[in-house]
Amino acid sequence: MRPVLHAPFAVRFFAGPRPGWWKYAGAPAFYPLAGRLIPGLQAVAVALLALGLGIGFLLAPTDHQQGEAYRIIFVHVPAAWLSMLLYMAMAFWAATGLALNSRLSFMMARAIAPTGAMFTFVALWTGALWGRPTWGAWWVWDARLTSELLLLFLYAGFMALQSAIDDPRRGDRAGALLALVGVVNVPVIYFSVKWWNTLHQGASISLSSAPLMASSMLMGLLLAALGAWVYALAAVLKRLRCIVLERERHAKWVARLPEVSA
Repeated sequence: MRPVLHAPFAVRFFAGPRPGWWKYAGAPAFYPLAGRLIPGLQAVAVALLALGLGIGFLLAPTDHQQGEAYRIIFVHVPAAWLSMLLYMAMAFWAATGLALNSRLSFMMARAIAPTGAMFTFVALWTGALWGRPTWGAWWVWDARLTSELLLLFLYAGFMALQSAIDDPRRGDRAGALLALVGVVNVPVIYFSVKWWNTLHQGASISLSSAPLMASSMLMGLLLAALGAWVYALAAVLKRLRCIVLERERHAKWVARLPEVSA
């Protein structure tokens, strides 16, 4: 009697029947879905940002140490969080593209990069505005600031490398490798204030301890961060649709789109 050989789970999963949501891994199904999601996401982002920044700038009390200068935290901290989160998302989709040879995953990574770079720049810029009245300097070569600047260079390098290669598929793979190498910088940014003696203050919110800020400050900060995250999602989806149209412009399903045929 011959033994029964069982294929690995990954082989059986991809070879077997696909679940219903699997169709959205392809551009023809994902493109219209993203178009339907974007208006709602934009409206939610505007509402959350208006509420969070309104609470932060108008209702939150004055800090007893930094005075009114601390209010830049409601822009700086969400931008810093998103700069790291978006890089991890970019690296995830780049790795998915390499592992599954998925064109949409590569396009998602490409769409995330400009938004991540924008949030990184905002984090550095607002940090400089915050550092001037608190540290007496616009910039110091602090571990947190230097690693965040390196993150901006990684985003810029990712986009420049992909743009420098004429073949989009080869550019996708080269950019994916750079994105994966740069992932090591994200924990350096997060833990830099613990690993080294830095001027930068510690985490504003910690999961292991109760928040040290007033409840109105915390509420404004969380709403602003959530609004920034929803905005980033809307911006990435909008840019992804543009990339899909550029890459798939010769496909028949693109020619049937109302915005293209019109």
